[in-house]
Amino acid sequence: MTSPLPVAARLAWWGTSWLRGAVSPDDLVDGVLADDVTHLVDGEPLLSALLRVRSSGATCFGMALPREGALVGLGGPAELNAAALDAGEAVVAAGADVGLVPRRVGPTVEWTTYPAARRQVPDIGEADRELRATLLTAAETLADLDVARWRPEVADELMDLRRLHVPAAPPGVPPRCAELAARGLRAIGIADLALADDGGALTAEAAERRRGAIVPLELAGRRAVVAACSPEGWPPA
Repeated sequence: MTSPLPVAARLAWWGTSWLRGAVSPDDLVDGVLADDVTHLVDGEPLLSALLRVRSSGATCFGMALPREGALVGLGGPAELNAAALDAGEAVVAAGADVGLVPRRVGPTVEWTTYPAARRQVPDIGEADRELRATLLTAAETLADLDVARWRPEVADELMDLRRLHVPAAPPGVPPRCAELAARGLRAIGIADLALADDGGALTAEAAERRRGAIVPLELAGRRAVVAACSPEGWPPA
């Protein structure tokens, strides 16, 4: 199980490829929409709005995947941070100082723009190593807690880590980043399953041990996805 590529990740990848001349405007729109009917930015069609962002100096689009206590991929200001936390994801256009926050309305995604401050993004190599280490720790802890008994689907995922669905990426996205995004999304999915209500199957002490292993895994997954979807930190082509 790998979670679907978030809409902010799609805009980061395809928008950057378009800015760099690797894909056409039609490919950009198709890649961002995926199965959605349409995307609007402040009520304006997606392509028209992105053309304006490009004319404002955008050099790439990068993803943010924040949660309370960890504003991964955000640098402020407060209005953008709050909106992104509420949505669970956002995009920052580097060079244009613009943030875009999505809101799904049926088959449509409505983006709202905000001023964005300069941000720091996780290093690709560090995010990769952190994810591998936390995944190993989480797997060992969950095995000690007999995860197969109270969450067999989590055990199945941990036994099947080598089989990974890597999302299709546009030209210009390093293969390493596509793979890291897939592993990060899988880690987030495992964390969500493992932290779901267990119906009282665990003692309070065991539940605390589970949380102590899974919360770092979920954060490492977020950092991995943001690193993979933030071209500011990609290695030179």
